[in-house]
Amino acid sequence: MTEMNERISRIGVVPVIKLNHPERDAAELGKALCAGGVPVAEVTFRAAGAEIAIKRMKEANPDMIVGAGTVTNTEQIDKVIEAGGEFIVSPGFDPELVAYAQKKNIPIFPGCTTASEYHQALKFGLELIKFFPAEQSGGLAKIKALSAPFPMFKVMPTGGISLKNLKDYLSCPVIAACGGSYMVTADLIDNRKWDEITELCKKSREIVEEARS
Repeated sequence: MTEMNERISRIGVVPVIKLNHPERDAAELGKALCAGGVPVAEVTFRAAGAEIAIKRMKEANPDMIVGAGTVTNTEQIDKVIEAGGEFIVSPGFDPELVAYAQKKNIPIFPGCTTASEYHQALKFGLELIKFFPAEQSGGLAKIKALSAPFPMFKVMPTGGISLKNLKDYLSCPVIAACGGSYMVTADLIDNRKWDEITELCKKSREIVEEARS
């Protein structure tokens, strides 16, 4: 895998973040994640100001890997790059977005849950893809089934991932990392419960180590 993909895989979990107050919370949230051993963030465009959050988080925590999620158009990709973002995640497979991200030399992890989408990802030379929404799309059983004809892919499932099933997913060699919002819920962020976020990250990292030992 590429260096970026390897770094994400080593961490094992990727917080999927919706920030309602990016100016206020991004920097401190990044510090809480890093303190918990999870120095990576997927800041989604489901809330306005995602590019501001990316910029603030990266400035305050320069060693973090900070990227964007729910990216659905090329204009957002430009905003992410300008803000210092390091990767793109899209909910589905859009050939135009993938081509544009590759043209801009920024890693992209598109959502793929069918053999047809996996096949498109193969044509673009991708090696790490998002599987979203994971639980609703067949979960680990479907990921394993698709890995038979497509063994070249590592997968990042997102959607329905929690501390309860994290180990099951990470125990599968096809899984590079799991995306989740359970450690960065609206309640935790909006009420600035940084210590709780750090503890959830620590628990997640313990599960990563246990699953891969």
